[in-house]
Amino acid sequence: MNGQFFISLLNPGIGLLFAIAFFLLWLNRRERYVAYAAGAYTASALAFLIQDVGPVLPMELQRLPANLGFLATGVLFAAAIIKRYALPVPWRTMGVTVAVSITVFLWFLLGQPDIAARILSISIGAGIIAAMVVRALWPIDKPYLIDRVLFWVAALSALNLIIRPIVLLSLVGGFDNYVGFQQSVYWTTVQFSQAMVSIVAAISLMVAVAIDQISELRRQVDDDNLSGLLNRRGFEAQAGAALRRCIDEDRPVALMIADLDHFKSINDNHGHAVGDAIIAAFGAHVRLIGPPGMIAGRIGGEEFALLVPGAGIEAARQLAEAVRKGLAAACADRIPARLCPTTSIGIAIGAPGTSLSALMADADQALYEAKRTGRNRVRAFTPKAIRLAANGR
Repeated sequence: MNGQFFISLLNPGIGLLFAIAFFLLWLNRRERYVAYAAGAYTASALAFLIQDVGPVLPMELQRLPANLGFLATGVLFAAAIIKRYALPVPWRTMGVTVAVSITVFLWFLLGQPDIAARILSISIGAGIIAAMVVRALWPIDKPYLIDRVLFWVAALSALNLIIRPIVLLSLVGGFDNYVGFQQSVYWTTVQFSQAMVSIVAAISLMVAVAIDQISELRRQVDDDNLSGLLNRRGFEAQAGAALRRCIDEDRPVALMIADLDHFKSINDNHGHAVGDAIIAAFGAHVRLIGPPGMIAGRIGGEEFALLVPGAGIEAARQLAEAVRKGLAAACADRIPARLCPTTSIGIAIGAPGTSLSALMADADQALYEAKRTGRNRVRAFTPKAIRLAANGR
């Protein structure tokens, strides 16, 4: 066995290793994009094995399944990255690209044999598929470093697949047969560049899977499943950070605390299932009408808090009234028809130096005033006037 044989096993070994790794990840996290990644590395391993190690068929027909495997690798890896962002996978466009590439490949395999043209047909097809990832990811937000890494992995893969064969083939010329091709500088660069791309892409996607897992665990810790809003811990963490940013940027910020009226009697008279339905409807109602950037949480049994960065008193009052007036309609198809739930809401506006706890205390005081004056209403916090002592008193 010579060194060339061991080099030929490099990419199948890498592909098989990462295929197993992604399969094990999929067993733990049943996300479709993880399964696509496992399929991509399986296809890569099989393609390189057929290309470099498999038996030679008449008319070099073993090249057809090998290159189908290379294109399948590109399709599945593109699907893995795109699906990770919950974007629509362009299956039809990728299918057309594969069909055109294979048609051109077959022509230059059986009709007018030309190894260089076959290389270009498959490489450019795979490069176009990688470019589809770039196009899909270009307009979306990339909050983590790994998101930008995945974008650039796809971009560099597209450039590598399209430009590298054109440049190298123009320098080394064509190939008379596959023996010369597999011993050429070109195929050596393919072996090593593909190995590097495979490793970087796999590690990047594994890091992305880990980040998704951490984010899901954080959501489980911070979210309230019944209302679909944050729980108290999650609300205080996010609202506190947003409040500090607003104060630092000298932007207004409003906090509302809402409490469902007579909630205990609803549970006692109609059952906890009805009470739960009202809480769920309140959460859905708030998510539907709340402005972008609003942070909403269920901070107690029937008590909710909404923090709206950038909102002054009038905007906060309008939102609070919309929440109050729309609650009954939001609950209509979930609870008995004779039941008409209401809510009382207190509003407080942030001031320089205000902490979240102080702002919540002010909003809670306004909520108490709404309850005291009859419930099913909105009240804003008004600081009590400070009486100055007169001379002689």
